[in-house]
Amino acid sequence: MALLITNAHIVDGTSAERGEKVDVLVEGDVIREVAPKIAAASAEVIDLKGRTLMPGLIDAHVHTIACLADLGANAKLPDSLVAVRAMKLLGEMLMRGFTTVRDLGGADRGLKVAAAEGFLPAPRIVICGKALSQTGGHCDFRGPYDDRETTRTGFRLGALGRVVDGVPEMRRAAREEIKGGADFIKIMANGGVASPTDPIHFLGFAREELLAVVEEAQNAGTYVSAHLYTDEGIRRAVECGVHSLEHCNLIKADTAKFAAEQGAIAVPTLVTYDKLSSEGAAMGFPAGSVAKIDNVRLAGMESIAIMRAAGLPMAYGSDLLGEMHRHQSEEFVIRGRVLPAHEVIASATTIAARLLRMEGQIGTVAPGAFADLIAVDGDPLKDLSLLTGQGQHMPLIMKGGVCVKRTALN
Repeated sequence: MALLITNAHIVDGTSAERGEKVDVLVEGDVIREVAPKIAAASAEVIDLKGRTLMPGLIDAHVHTIACLADLGANAKLPDSLVAVRAMKLLGEMLMRGFTTVRDLGGADRGLKVAAAEGFLPAPRIVICGKALSQTGGHCDFRGPYDDRETTRTGFRLGALGRVVDGVPEMRRAAREEIKGGADFIKIMANGGVASPTDPIHFLGFAREELLAVVEEAQNAGTYVSAHLYTDEGIRRAVECGVHSLEHCNLIKADTAKFAAEQGAIAVPTLVTYDKLSSEGAAMGFPAGSVAKIDNVRLAGMESIAIMRAAGLPMAYGSDLLGEMHRHQSEEFVIRGRVLPAHEVIASATTIAARLLRMEGQIGTVAPGAFADLIAVDGDPLKDLSLLTGQGQHMPLIMKGGVCVKRTALN
């Protein structure tokens, strides 16, 4: 049955003001028409009565399998437990208005298919499979006194990534992840907060390894995403052809401009450092990891301003772990302290859609796009906090033409 959404002001991040009232006709799982007035006698009418209509939100950096903040402990959990908890996390993301998420390490094709089948509520999922890390890198949780051999096959669902060393292993791992259904490849190209033996300034992988994984991704028609903090690490990764730059807290102006010239897209994740600093220890985040947080947290806001000035596009990312996932939407408010509201919204709509290579399908309210839509009470261009609160300001959430949340519109 067709749905006709009427009296809607569209906000999609392309303008600093809400659009004039329009109607939107949904047939099946796609938008068929957007116009000031649409006549569709057989359609069910949803009158938004002047509310804001937005494309479903896109979070371009999540970890759907991270049900614990301690990623080393998470990797030891049985697959069955991780899968159930992941589906719960995904359902909660959808009810916050995120109709598409990009998983940056851990989720497999099975979770993606389960979400697509629709038996349980979940967003669309774009996956990289297991993230690739060198020995002692951001996915090696063994610690300095643990010399046991890392597992290289049969990875548990709760493991964020896999350890690979050398060009042949790098190529094989990338090919295996693509064979297993990865939509892109993720690598750990800098030290990290959550892992025990890699200070932030560490560079992950040799240049030859970076060039090899980029070539494998390009051979498969896709791209490489890299975990990055330092200016040196970011520039080296971009020089080697990395396209998606995660975090980027310590980026400098020249490197940001260079990355923009190369067509890269950044994915800042400021909310995770804010919450790891305040809640991480209480939720089991290792003490050594907590000590690393301020190295990157305090520089985060400046990095946003630097990247904007350089013209480097920024997609929306949250990167939260365990119970901290409930703060997913607060990235909007944090970025809004530095950026205009419409640019913050664009990060979760048009820019994220471009990064996911789904332009025209998601992140827009336009004919031919998936009918992934949310209605918002009020104008988020004037108050970004309307996009927070676990979806409490969203009386309508639709994914693929199906209303997953619909409350009375008085």
